[in-house]
Formats: sequence, structure tokens, C-alpha cells
Amino acid sequence: MFVPKKGETIVEHQLVIVLDFGGQYNQLIARRVRECGVYCEVVPYSTPLEEIKKKNPIGLIFTGGSNSVYLENAPKVSNEIYTWGIPILGICYGCQLMAHSLGGLVTEAQEDTAREYGRTDTYFDTSCSLFKGLPESAVTWMSHGDYMAQVPEGFALVGKTDACPNAAIADEARKFYGVQYHPEVNHTEHGIDMIRNFLYEACGAKGDWTMQQYGKQTIEEVRQKVGDGKVLLALSGGVDSSVAAGILAEAVGSQLTCVFVDHGLMRKDEGDEVEEAFAKWDIHLIRVNAEERFLNRLAGISDPEEKRKIIGEEFIRIFEEEGKKIGTVDYLVQGTIYPDVIESGAGDAATIKSHHNVGGLPDFVDFKEIIEPLRLLFKDEVRKLGTELGLPDYLVQRQPFPGPGLASRVIGDLTKEKLDMLREADFIYREEIAKAGLAQSIDQYFAVLTNTRSVGVMGDGRTYDYTLALRGVTTSDFMTADWAKIPYDVLDKISVRIVNEVSNISRIVYDITSKPPATIEWE
Repeated sequence: MFVPKKGETIVEHQLVIVLDFGGQYNQLIARRVRECGVYCEVVPYSTPLEEIKKKNPIGLIFTGGSNSVYLENAPKVSNEIYTWGIPILGICYGCQLMAHSLGGLVTEAQEDTAREYGRTDTYFDTSCSLFKGLPESAVTWMSHGDYMAQVPEGFALVGKTDACPNAAIADEARKFYGVQYHPEVNHTEHGIDMIRNFLYEACGAKGDWTMQQYGKQTIEEVRQKVGDGKVLLALSGGVDSSVAAGILAEAVGSQLTCVFVDHGLMRKDEGDEVEEAFAKWDIHLIRVNAEERFLNRLAGISDPEEKRKIIGEEFIRIFEEEGKKIGTVDYLVQGTIYPDVIESGAGDAATIKSHHNVGGLPDFVDFKEIIEPLRLLFKDEVRKLGTELGLPDYLVQRQPFPGPGLASRVIGDLTKEKLDMLREADFIYREEIAKAGLAQSIDQYFAVLTNTRSVGVMGDGRTYDYTLALRGVTTSDFMTADWAKIPYDVLDKISVRIVNEVSNISRIVYDITSKPPATIEWE
């Protein structure tokens, strides 16, 4: 347990800023930096320079993006940033932007020049600090249609491919580096080592980013913000809200009330399990049984975004009502995490899906402020923090579950009958995965009740019932994921049990799509 004493001074950790130009792997860059023990934040390229400079970063990373730097409306950043004396790593678009801004020439690649996609053999000058201690050649992941026809003055060519003489460039004097490929993806061999070299060789990183240090800082920040105010925490019983509860319990203790809203969209027996688990804690826990209320609001709604917004608004209204019952409540706490924020979109970022606790919030919220102590953490970091807080494994290692619950896993309109059907099927799926000893090797697995019916035969009679989809993924950060290779015999047991034991389901399919292009959840 690492709880700081009240008023304890917390040492600020070093910071790297990832400047987001709209590429598909940008959050993965942040994840890789944190894996190297260095804290980083992703901010839009349009962020005012004074705000970035005020954060006192030790390094900057320019991300990839889908634009061409030479076009008039292409995302850009002021050249002032190059005068700060801060190391910069440009990746793909970020590399070309740096070259273009500092006097180089970037053009559209021709068929006989350096247009490259996918795995590519690449050769490195290992005297460059970016490639220190690495092999002289490796496979990298390329994805660019533009070409640096001329690199800026002061830059040396430190990486090449058979098609491209300037796959990597460096100005060691100013500690500016650019790579045409994506070191953050697993397909690039030694990619994380290159990022680590940038952080430690160029930026002088100390590796001071730990969950213990983050936890101490967050607890103290919450104490200072809340003061003697009252706090209401939206507790779902999932990993994120449980860890948020641990943070708030340590920060403000008896000033905290946890409200668990059972919206009727939970897995089998989950409401009772959550209440039982948190009844053992020294916190004020209120359970609100609101199944009928939510289902009435959701009746006839099939659009997933509309479902999320209705659920988000209804949650807030219930929290407001419960807050008034216990007296004036100043703050609402949610277990929002970084992928929630990213996927809900902000500024120029695309909205992949609105999370009920981010993009699904109503315009008016009757609280002084919403506190989100996990907003900057990825899922695996949240689990580590929970362990540091001393939370039990059965809470910290729980399967991820979306805030809108099974509303995200019933395609089309919602009814209690459909939800009960899905609950039983999902329970069988999870039970058989556990029996097979696969629960710890599959990072997330669940069932989805599709809106598709198909013809079947049962008891010599024709049926026309629902198709159920099974989903299982393996992932380190939930930003990208591979479909889980569940053994056929296990899938067979699951399929036979569900069809035999759950009414109105006659066909089972298994989702073998990775993320991207799919998301982990279906809606």
C-alpha cells in the first residue's frame, strides 16, 4: 500500500508530449513510451504552443497522419517549436513534416521511387543514437505514399531501404530524428528499442513513470481538489470504477458515497456479486435497481449511438437524484480511462464510438465538477494501479465490461427477453472458457446477440431463431487486438450447450476480425 500522507509533496515526473496529427497508431505511440517507464500525453497538433511549453516536456514526438505535408490545408505546427532545444522524433507524416518545415523537399512518390507499404527490409547506421545497440538491419512497417526528395540542411541519412535512401534521418546536434516507418507497431523489429533510445539517449529520460508514483500523485490531487466536499462515485463493479473507488476511498474516505446503478443490462447474477463484493469495504454503498426505468427509455431504440447517449443521460439523472437524497454533493467520480476518451473523439479526432461516460454525457450535469482519476491510463495500467492499491485480484482481473452493459451486445432494439437470452448464453461461454483453463490467456471474451435470424432444424421441426456471435481477443493495451485462437473442441462445447440450453438461439458464429479494422465490442 503506497498511500501518501496528507499534504505530502509529490515529485513531478518527466513528460514527453506526443503531438497528434491524426494517424491511426497515435495512441499506440503513447503506450510504447509508457512501457519504457516515461510518462507521456497525447495532445492535438493544434494545441497552442504556450500550453505545450508550459508542460515543460523533455521530448516531443510527431505522429503519423493521412495528409501530405505540402498541401495547403495539411496539419502543421509553428516552426517556433524547433527553436526550443527539445529533442524531436518524427514518425511517418511527422518525419515528413519536420523535413518540409526545416527546408527539405517532400513530394508524392512515383512508382520507381519510395512509395512503400507493409513489411520492409531496412538498414540502419548504428552510430546514430536512435539505433544504438541495435542490429544493422531489421524489418520495419512502412505506410507512406510521399517521399523526401531532399532532406534539410544539417540532417544525415541514417536509415534506408532498397527503394528509399532516406528511410531515417537525423540531426544529432539538435537531437532531431525522423523515420518513415512506424516503430510503435509490433511488425517493426526492435521498434520499441528505437523509441527507448530516443527517450533515454536523446531526451535524458530517468524512467520515473510508475503506477505507485501516479497513484500517490492522483490521491493527493483529489484531496486538494475535493477539500471538505462530498463525492459521489458511479460504481459499476468493473475494473475501472473499482480502482477509482480505491483511489477516492484513500483520498477522501467518509466523504465518499458509491452508487451502484443496476440498470438491468448486466451479466448473469452480476448485480448481486457487485453488492456482495463491496459490502465488505468500509464505504457507503447505495444500490439503485433501475432495470424498468432504463428499459422503458430504451424501448424501440436500435441505433447504438442513441442507446449510449440515453444510458449516459439516465445514469447522470440517477446520480443527481441520489446525490440530493444524501445532501449536497459537489463532485461526481467516474472510472473513465484513456481508450474511452480516445474512441469518443476530441477536436479533430474521429469519433469511433461515444462512451456513455464521455461522449454520451448530457450537456447539463448538476455537479460542481466530474472527477476522472483514471482518465490518462490504459487498461493494463489501471490493473497495475489496482494491485498497488491492494485491491483483490477478483476485482482487478475482471473481464472488461462496457458501461452501457449488454445494450452494447444486443444488436438492434432491446427487450428483457433478448437480454435474458444473452445473459444465459454469455454465462455458458464464460463458464466453458474457464473450464478449459483459457480465462487468463484471452484478454476479453463475450457473446453478442445479433439481429439476424436464420433457419434451423430442432426435433425434426423447422426453427427460425437468432444467431449468436462469440467474440474473443488478445491484446496488451486494448487499442489494438488480435482475435483469440480458441481451440475448436472448446468452441464446439460452447456451441452445443448454448443451442441446447438457451431458447430461441439456433446458430453460433465466431468473430475472427482483429482491431483494427474492427473494434473489440460490436457496438
